[in-house]
Amino acid sequence: MSSIALVGNPNTGKTSLFNTLTSSYEYVGNWAGVTVEKKVGSLKNGAGKLIDLPGIYSLHPLSRDEGVATQYLIEESPEALINIVDASQLERNLLLTLQLLEYGKPTILGLNMIDVAKARGISVNYEMLQSRLGITVLPLVARTGKGSGQVLSVLEKTSAIPPVTFRLDYGELAEQAISSIEKELKPIPGLPHLRWVALQLMEQNPVVLELLKKSMDTARLMAICDSCQEELQSKKLALTLPQWIRSVRMDYIRSLCAAAMDTTAQKPHNLTERLDSILTHRFLGLPLFIVFMYAMFKTTFDWVGGPLSDILDGWISGPISDGANSLLETIGASGFTHALIVDGIISGVGGVLVFVPQIFILFLMISFLEDSGYMARVCLLMDSTMERMGLNGKAFIPFIIGFGCNVPAIMAARSIEQPKDRMLTTLLLPLMSCSARLPVYLLFAAVFFPAQQATAVLAMYVLGVVFALLLCKLFSKHLFKNESSVFIIELPPYRMPQLKTLGRSTWEKGKGFLRKAGTIILAGSVIIWLMTYAGPSGLGVEMDNSFLAKFGGMIAPLLHPLGFGTWQAGSTLVPGFLAKEVVVSTMNIIYHAPDTAGLEGQIAQVFTPLSSISFMVFILLYTPCLATVGVIKKETASWKWTFFSIGYSVVLAYCVALVVFQGGSLLGWS
Repeated sequence: MSSIALVGNPNTGKTSLFNTLTSSYEYVGNWAGVTVEKKVGSLKNGAGKLIDLPGIYSLHPLSRDEGVATQYLIEESPEALINIVDASQLERNLLLTLQLLEYGKPTILGLNMIDVAKARGISVNYEMLQSRLGITVLPLVARTGKGSGQVLSVLEKTSAIPPVTFRLDYGELAEQAISSIEKELKPIPGLPHLRWVALQLMEQNPVVLELLKKSMDTARLMAICDSCQEELQSKKLALTLPQWIRSVRMDYIRSLCAAAMDTTAQKPHNLTERLDSILTHRFLGLPLFIVFMYAMFKTTFDWVGGPLSDILDGWISGPISDGANSLLETIGASGFTHALIVDGIISGVGGVLVFVPQIFILFLMISFLEDSGYMARVCLLMDSTMERMGLNGKAFIPFIIGFGCNVPAIMAARSIEQPKDRMLTTLLLPLMSCSARLPVYLLFAAVFFPAQQATAVLAMYVLGVVFALLLCKLFSKHLFKNESSVFIIELPPYRMPQLKTLGRSTWEKGKGFLRKAGTIILAGSVIIWLMTYAGPSGLGVEMDNSFLAKFGGMIAPLLHPLGFGTWQAGSTLVPGFLAKEVVVSTMNIIYHAPDTAGLEGQIAQVFTPLSSISFMVFILLYTPCLATVGVIKKETASWKWTFFSIGYSVVLAYCVALVVFQGGSLLGWS
C-alpha cells in the first residue's frame, strides 16, 4: 500500500484535510504546533495511507516536532507528497514548497484557504503556479471539504502523479558544490534524492548530518561546504552558504508570486486586523481575556452546566439506582453483590458522571476559542508576563490544553523550539487544573460557595497558572540559568468555527473522561468499596474498622495541620494518584451518599469553608496522576526529572495548603 505524506506550514489546514480524506478525526486547533507527531490514516478511496506530519516552516528543524517531519522524509521516503499552502500567505508558505520539490517525489500542491484569500481581496492564479512549478495545483477549502474530492481522485494512482521536474539554479559556486557532494553520496544506499540531501547538508540540517554520520565519514562533505563558503566570501558576498541558498529561493518566490497573485483589490484593514486592534490591545487585551474566561466559567457552572448536572444526578440517584435495587432483589442477589453494585459501582462511578455536562460544556467553549483563532492571541498577550518568568508565550498553548488533560498538553510541548522552554513547560504542566480535578472543585464549591461557584472554580484555575509562573521563575533562575528563550508564533485569521468541528473537538476532549469512568474510576471504585467492606476482623465490618479506615488513619496526622486530618480525607488522596476523578468517587463510597445532595451534606459536616479551600488547593497542586507521570518520563527521558516533578508538587501542595489553613485560622477565618 502506497504512503502519501501531508506536509505544510503550521495552521494551513493540513489536519482538517487529513480528517476529510481519511474519514478520521485528529485534534484541530487554530494555532501553530497542534500536530506534534506524525499521524497515519487510510484514504477513503483505499489508494493508500496518508501521513499527517507536524506543521513546519522549513525542513531545517528548530523543534522536536519539526524534526519528526524531516526524519520521516529521510528514513521512510513516501511515494508522494501533498503540500498544503495558505493562499492568503503564499509567499511565506512557498519556501517549504521549494524544499519539498527538491526532495524529488511526485507532489500535489493544495492551495488552501482560497476563501480567506478572496475575503482579503487576494486572487491566486493556480494555473500559473501549476505551469511554473510543474506540479498539480488544486484549490481547496479544507475546513468545508471543498476540493477534497479532486485530491482523492488524483491520489487514486500515485504512479499517475507527474514526476517533479522543478530545478532551481543556485549559481555556479553552489552548483559545483552540490555536484561534488552528490558524487560523494552515490555509494551510500537508501538515501533520498541526492541533490536534496546535498542542499540540506549545505544548509546545515542537523537531522541530515546525523544520518550521514552513521554511514560515512562526513569530513570530506563538510570540507566541500566550507570551500564553497570561502569562495562566496571571496566574491564579497556578506552571506553564509545557508543564507545564500535561502536568498536564491526567496528571489524565485517573489517573482513567482508577482506572476501568480493579484493583490490590487487587497483590503487595507480586514476583520482580523480590526479585531486584533481591540483583543490584542496593550491595555485592554488581558482584561478582556479575563472577562471571557469568567463568562465561560459562569456559563459552564452556573447558567447551563449546573442545571444539567442536577438533572443527571437525579436520574442516576433515582431511576438507575432504584432500578438496580429492584433488579437485584428480584434475582435474589447476595448482600455482598447488592452492596458492591449499588454502594460501590453506581455510587462511585455515578458520583463522578454527574459532572459530565459541565465538563463537556467547558470543553465546547475552549474548543470554540481555539478554532476561532483567539487562543493564539492569548499567547501573544501572555508573552511579556511569561518572558519575565523565564518562559515565552508559546508555552501558554500547552497550559491551555492542560485544562483538558495534562497528558496531551505535555506532548504538545514538543512544538516549543528551545530545550529549556520545553523542559520547563513539561515540569510545570501538572499544575494546570485538568478536567479530572474539576469534580472536586465543583463538589466543594457547591457546598461552601454556592453563590460564587464560577468564581471559586476559576480561582483554582488561576491559582495553578500563578504557581506555574512563580515556579518557572525559580526553576529558570536556578536550574536553567544559562539558557535563553525565543518567542515565534503565527497569528491565524479569525474565523467562525463550524458546528461539526466543534462537536468533534469537544467529543475528542471529553471522551477521555468517559473512558476513565468505564475503566480507572470503575476499578478504583470497586477496590475502594472492598477496602471499606473488609477489615482485619473479616468481611462486612463497620466503616471505621475497615482496611480503608486503617490506611487513612496512618495519613491523617500528617494532614491535620492542613485542616482535613481525618481518615476519610486521607483515604481519598492516594487513589487520586491513579486518577484525580477517583477522589470524588471515593468520597461517595466512604460517606454512603445516595446522591450528590447527600454527599454535599456529609461534606458540610466534616469540612469548613477554610479547610475546603485548603483541600482544593492540595488537590490542585499535589502529585501528577499516573498517566501524567508516565508521559513526563517519556518526554524527558529521565527518571531524575520525573521524580523531581512528583517531589516538588507534593512539597508545594503541602506547604501552600498549610499556609492557607494556618494563615486563615490566625486571621479568624473558619
